[in-house]
Amino acid sequence: MTEFTMRRPVIHWPILATPETRPALDRPIGLLDATAMVVGIIIGASIFVQPSEIDRHVPSIPGVLSVWVVAGILTLFGSLVCAELSSAFPRTGGVYVFLKETLSPACGFLWGWAMFWSAHSGIIAASSVIFARYVAFFLPLDDRGIRAAAVTGILVLSFVNYLGVRQGSRLQTAVTISKVIAIALLLAMVFAFGSPAERQSSIAATAPVSFREFVLAISAALFTFGGWHMVTYTAGETRDPGKTIPKALLIGSLTVTACYVALNAAYLYLLPLDRVTSSTRVAADAAQAMAGPSGAAAISALVILSAIGVLNGVILAGPRTYLAMADEGLAFRWLRHIHPRFHSPDRTILIQAVWSSVLVGTGTYRDLFTRVIYTEWLFFALMGIGLFRLRRRADYVPVYRVWGYPLVPALFIGASVVVAAIQIAADPWRAATGLAIVVLGLPVYHLWVRAKHANH
Repeated sequence: MTEFTMRRPVIHWPILATPETRPALDRPIGLLDATAMVVGIIIGASIFVQPSEIDRHVPSIPGVLSVWVVAGILTLFGSLVCAELSSAFPRTGGVYVFLKETLSPACGFLWGWAMFWSAHSGIIAASSVIFARYVAFFLPLDDRGIRAAAVTGILVLSFVNYLGVRQGSRLQTAVTISKVIAIALLLAMVFAFGSPAERQSSIAATAPVSFREFVLAISAALFTFGGWHMVTYTAGETRDPGKTIPKALLIGSLTVTACYVALNAAYLYLLPLDRVTSSTRVAADAAQAMAGPSGAAAISALVILSAIGVLNGVILAGPRTYLAMADEGLAFRWLRHIHPRFHSPDRTILIQAVWSSVLVGTGTYRDLFTRVIYTEWLFFALMGIGLFRLRRRADYVPVYRVWGYPLVPALFIGASVVVAAIQIAADPWRAATGLAIVVLGLPVYHLWVRAKHANH
């Protein structure tokens, strides 16, 4: 399925203009840590909430499970594309670097711009809201309290990553291993002690589902798979990133798909479909149906643990892109700062925490996750196009080759465009607001480049 060689890609990119006196980034991340980052970021808190968003579009058990399988396949295809690009450009910045090197610096800038103002910060905000919803299972929190708990989670985990990538990656590995074990125990309990829910037939469950509704369901599922590419942002802090990151992407995406299909089968086994659709804490409701209030409390604690994992991973990844942009003169110079003691990009961590907290205070959960989907997947389509352009370069010798090229990247590009287009068409006004943020980055980029040249 994969092909690794000892050859290195012959790619000429500009070396980052880093001050000699600036501390270097550490490289403590190995294969286990990188795989834990992929799995830990993807298996976030949304899998314990998002099924209700999917089931309202596809109100049948076979339809729901097929949505999760298709979303997993798309994630795998995207991981394969990302794996080859990361082996070709094994340095800090991830998708920003891929777009910049294969398409244009402007395209890379727009990705970083959209990441900060909408997509990446939106993932942090939405995941923190899920974290806070499950904290509310134990504490009497109203809407204001839930938002306060969400902001607190962002600030605490941002501080952990401020202390250094070693602390952040160790926390990520520990949390990921713990929650995968917990999910396995949950599934074992369902198999051993669960009893099937009473099924009620309905017209909705037997009516054919339109292509539009099926794609909208896939879009909602893709949010739970979000973050598979973020391990590439830390390539500059990964040991042998050209080999480690592709392996982590493949192992991680396959592991997550298996977990998601199994978890949703468990939900649908324990609860009627209409109960899953109406639930805001479907995992807790399923556990309560199986083991009463104590089961609901246990699963809520698992979701909180899982949310900590995804928040930590996303908070760890994002600032590395902003650091790369600042190093290349596409963001404020003061963002290039690396903490002299902790060797972390401290200032980019700070601004990310502040803006994500602002989004928590101003957006609803559905607003946040829908904005993330269509913004990210438009850029993912461009990333796939960039791979085709890279393959045409005479001096390019792949270290890793995408399995199924050119069919797999082509299918990934087409699916990305369809997912984004239907998501936008479903709510044009909300989409126009999110896309306006992205488009606004283009004149900002040209002004930035003009000012940079004027200073030289």
